[in-house]
Amino acid sequence: MLQKCECVCVFPRQDPNEDTEWNDILRKKGILPPKEIPKDDEEEELALQQQQSVVKTYESMTLEELDENEDEFSEDDEAAIEMYRQKRLAEWKATQMKNVFGEVTEISGQDYVKEVNKAGDGIWVVLHLYKQGIPLCTLINQHLSALARKFPQTKFLKSISTTCIPNYPDRNLPTIFVYFEGEMKAQFIGPLVFGGMNLTVEELEWRLSESGAIKTDLEENPRKQIEDKLMTSIRSSLPTRKDGDSDDEDY
Repeated sequence: MLQKCECVCVFPRQDPNEDTEWNDILRKKGILPPKEIPKDDEEEELALQQQQSVVKTYESMTLEELDENEDEFSEDDEAAIEMYRQKRLAEWKATQMKNVFGEVTEISGQDYVKEVNKAGDGIWVVLHLYKQGIPLCTLINQHLSALARKFPQTKFLKSISTTCIPNYPDRNLPTIFVYFEGEMKAQFIGPLVFGGMNLTVEELEWRLSESGAIKTDLEENPRKQIEDKLMTSIRSSLPTRKDGDSDDEDY
């Protein structure tokens, strides 16, 4: 008669936190709980997450906004703030270096969309429509060349009027259009607007600054100074009333 033999298989006890292929399978099946993270590693990961969260908060801020809100951040944020400030500063410098013009560029009608409407973000464009043989157009081109050197962040363009806009009337020359990010912000049409051949480069600078195209260091409109001097000259040429004079004659 055969005797029944009972065998008991004993598996070695394993550490559930041990990095083994078997433990990984058991964790995926939900038999073992997730591996415990050492306290030091957990704190380091938490600190990294907080720092990344801080940096993400600053991503939408400009350099000015970072400076304005500097007092609201804790000392722990300083490293992240400084890191992001340097990043933004480097981006700003790269943009400034890229967007330096410094001269008046001649364009045709085919260049109009690219050079004006698609000039780029944050770019001011000053476009002068002119024709050869019109003295005021020549004068304005000279003034714009000086202003282009003084304000290299603004794109200064010029184009023969009928080349840029077919059948554009000569009576409207000179014409200056001012654009920002492809949208027209100001227009100056005809010789009367510019004051004729007496127009100075300072007066044109002031006009363009009023449109926003440039940031002038002039404190007041130069035309006002000329008008004030003219009025002073007129007053000094008028006869003065003597004491005792009367409007009515005595008979």
